[in-house]
Amino acid sequence: MVYQKNTFEDGAKYERMMGVWSQLVGTHFLEWLNPSGGLNWIDIGCGSGAFTAQVAEFFSPSHLLGIDPSEAQIEFAKNRSIEQSVTFQTGDAMSLPCEDNSMDTATMALVLFFVPEPEHALAEMKRVVKPGGIIAAYVWDIFGGGMPLAPLHRELQKRKIEYQLPPKAEVSKKDELKRLWNDADLKLIECKQISVIRQFENFEEFWNITSSSHSMSLVFKKLTPELISDIRVSVEKEFNQNSSEPLKIQAHVNAIKGFV
Repeated sequence: MVYQKNTFEDGAKYERMMGVWSQLVGTHFLEWLNPSGGLNWIDIGCGSGAFTAQVAEFFSPSHLLGIDPSEAQIEFAKNRSIEQSVTFQTGDAMSLPCEDNSMDTATMALVLFFVPEPEHALAEMKRVVKPGGIIAAYVWDIFGGGMPLAPLHRELQKRKIEYQLPPKAEVSKKDELKRLWNDADLKLIECKQISVIRQFENFEEFWNITSSSHSMSLVFKKLTPELISDIRVSVEKEFNQNSSEPLKIQAHVNAIKGFV
């Protein structure tokens, strides 16, 4: 495996893969946060706007700002049918486009391990969130086998083929998340594992969506079609079921929240 900076420029492709997964997790994550409605909210690294749309639907915030460094992702998010209280704009987690103490809630959904300096990003969230406000995030439990890509990763590991992990993958560990939130001097910190299941129509759908994800595309473009086909056969055998049957894939995240 290698640690490399990821950029996501295809909103539709991201939506098809991680957007769906993010909303599956997001439902449980937002139930756990359970904030009141009518808040000022910032969603950092909003990507295609999948999680942002859930925030708007569930809590009707007074204003919801979604930021992402990718212009393509922001354009995709702007085309969603979301309430007028939502604004999408390009922005950097390391320098949030907000005044001090201007937000009630700040969230990062599947983002923190892509930020160059997680400590600095957390300090920025704390700067813009009012006293008593919530700062929360969730990340795939990478080293605990929680990623949706885990079936492919296992096969690549067997073959000693390098694949990409987020540059700050270590923050996906519960202990590291707790350390970050404690070091930021946040209060009433809680950490929770959230597991979800996504059902694919069959193995073909699972393979087409997963193998075309950003990180897998970077791997497969270096491999021969014959090797890719062989990897596919091996991954399919792992599931030990009829290829035409619905396929259920489980994944889990580590989630954390704290109060300013």
